[in-house]
Amino acid sequence: MAFRFSLATVLRVRESLERNEERALQKIQLAMAHLAHQIDELTSKIVKLHEAREKTLQQPISASHLHMLLEDATSAAEQKKSLIENLHLLEQQRDQQILRYQAAHRDRETLTDLSDNQKDAYEQDQLRAQQRVLDDIFMARRHQS
Repeated sequence: MAFRFSLATVLRVRESLERNEERALQKIQLAMAHLAHQIDELTSKIVKLHEAREKTLQQPISASHLHMLLEDATSAAEQKKSLIENLHLLEQQRDQQILRYQAAHRDRETLTDLSDNQKDAYEQDQLRAQQRVLDDIFMARRHQS
């Protein structure tokens, strides 16, 4: 008779929940990386816009062109501010998701440990039973001699 863990179904559900929580955490981290990349690009764009504005200010330019350069820089700065706010929200979500993942991992780990302990106990019982059978056979042969 093979080992059968009575809570195997519960363990599979816990493993599935843990994987789901881990995937959700990975999605958040991926979104954070994407936002950080966008923020870096915008920072670079703002620097380039600032340099372009400084360079063009050294020459006579129309007010509309200067206004357009300022609008571009302002728009990029507002976009960056918005992305930073979104990044902070994602950081909060990540922190909450880490807690959910850790709880799911702990629950699954508890059941895995219980399963391992029960399997070890089962295997020891099987070994003892096999040893008893061998001892009985040995004693029976000894009595026959």
